[in-house]
Amino acid sequence: MIRTIAALTLLTALAACQPEKPTVSPVVSTQNTNDTRIAKRVFGAIPEPSAQAPAPLGFYSRGCQAGGQALAETGPTWQAMRLSRNRNWGQPELIDFVQDLSRVAAAQPGWNGLYVGDISQPRGGPMLTGHASHQVGLDADIWLKPATSLSLTRTERENISSDRMDRRSGAFVNNSWTPQHEAIVKAAASDPRVARIFIFPGAKVEMCKNATGDRSWLNKVRPWYGHNYHFHVRLNCPRGAAYCEDQPAPPAGDGCADAQEWVNNIINPPPPQPRDPNAPAPQPKRELTMARLPAQCAAVAAN
Repeated sequence: MIRTIAALTLLTALAACQPEKPTVSPVVSTQNTNDTRIAKRVFGAIPEPSAQAPAPLGFYSRGCQAGGQALAETGPTWQAMRLSRNRNWGQPELIDFVQDLSRVAAAQPGWNGLYVGDISQPRGGPMLTGHASHQVGLDADIWLKPATSLSLTRTERENISSDRMDRRSGAFVNNSWTPQHEAIVKAAASDPRVARIFIFPGAKVEMCKNATGDRSWLNKVRPWYGHNYHFHVRLNCPRGAAYCEDQPAPPAGDGCADAQEWVNNIINPPPPQPRDPNAPAPQPKRELTMARLPAQCAAVAAN
């Protein structure tokens, strides 16, 4: 059942890693203990990175980043998209990964590199719109549109859209999906820096059907809602990042049966569960305040 899979995924995401001894002096602060400011308003308004050593702080959906680095707007094998959002900032490990993957993409027929969507804000943290994650500089959205031109203007990058790759609400790939897409996703998933790749379930099932030889890379490719125009790459916490919270490894195996279950439930949705008339009314989602972020984020916002 999709509900079961989603619940397990959420529980997995909430688990923290065992931190290693830091290799850089982390920022430490208790200034945000009673800080009731809405975190997305604080971090969404900051246009520049903090003047600190790079460090991902907290979990992917509840944290911030010190010392964020910008992915250059245009490189030899990539272009950053939607520049007005100012979300092309990440930790050095992620910037290196994106550049490495773009070179793999540039070697594919019909591709000159990658179009890179949102990474993080200059100091990470919650965003005013969009993502729940992308907060610590270790997440990146990679467009599924082949990057045929790397000379797009800023205006073109605001107005061009990625290509939709699914049909039947994500149950299957459409005719735009190619072996080149699979090769790029496989290269990303095969990188030891990568913890997860999120993509629509039909793409995962298609890759499961086509994979030959070593299938271990499929383990990191996880089905998720909405990822039919891009795939989402999430890196592991870098070695020595003492205040970064990792996700535990995915369940053992290639994950293909789980992806097929997602597809089956899209095609034949299970009947809705009856609502308990005595159940309490659902509570509105709480806004993340500064007090609910890691203590170090107060210094990141203020630095």
